[in-house]
Amino acid sequence: MGRLDNKVAIVTGGAMGQGAAIARAYVAEGAKVVIADIAKEQGQALADELGGNAHFAHHDVSDPASWASLVEDTNERFGPVNVLANNAGLLRFGRIEEMSLEEFQLLVNVNQAGVFLGMQAVSRTMRKNGGGSIINASSVEGLAGMPSCTAYAATKWAIRGMTKCAAMELGPKGVRVNSVHPGMIDTPMTRVHGGDAAMEFGASRVPLRRVGHPEDIAPVYVFLASDESSYINGAEIAVDGGVTSTHAFGG
Repeated sequence: MGRLDNKVAIVTGGAMGQGAAIARAYVAEGAKVVIADIAKEQGQALADELGGNAHFAHHDVSDPASWASLVEDTNERFGPVNVLANNAGLLRFGRIEEMSLEEFQLLVNVNQAGVFLGMQAVSRTMRKNGGGSIINASSVEGLAGMPSCTAYAATKWAIRGMTKCAAMELGPKGVRVNSVHPGMIDTPMTRVHGGDAAMEFGASRVPLRRVGHPEDIAPVYVFLASDESSYINGAEIAVDGGVTSTHAFGG
C-alpha cells in the first residue's frame, strides 16, 4: 500500500480488461486515477466501485481535442498528471491479401496514433511539474511476428520504437517512457477471437502453460509508475509467460 501516493494517473482503455486491473491497482496503491475510455457504462461503474480517488472520463484516444480536454480536466480535478498508462488498443486479425486499408488505418489511428497523442498531451504537464512516467502498451507482437497480424504488429512495433525515441527526448526533463509487452492475456478483447478454444491454444504455446490474466499485468504498471523504477527508461518489458524466450505465437 502507498507505493503510488501523490501520483495522478490517466489510464486509457481503463474500463475493462487490463486497463481496469491497472486502474484498480493504482487506486489500491494510493494514486488518484482518471479512467479514460469510450465505454461509458463500464467505465462509470468502475469509477463508482473505486470511490473518490477515481473518475471516469469519456475519451477517444485518436482525437487530439479529446486528449487536450482529458489532460486539462485531470489537472484541475486531481492535480498535475504524472503517470500515463497508454493502454487503449484494438486487436484485429487479417491476412495481407484480405485486410482492407480502412481496417489497417483504424488500428493505426487507435493503437499507434493514440499512444503518440497521449505522450504529446501529457509531456508538457510532466515537464513543468518535475517529471513523470509514461507506460506504453505494446505486445509480444511488437517483439516478433505472427501470421494474420500484420496491421496489429505494425502498430505494436511502432509503439516500441516511439517509446525509445520518447525516452531519449523526454528523459532529460525527468519523464521516463517505457513499453510493456503482454503475451496472450484473457480479456474480453482477446476472447472475441476464439473464446475458450483460443485460450487453450494460447496456453499450449506458453512455457508456463497458461495464458495470462489482467492481474498479471497490473503489477508491472504499478512498478513503472512508482519511484521504485526511477532509473528505468526506454525499456521494453515482456509479460508473456516466456513466449518470447524463443519465438512468438506464430513461430
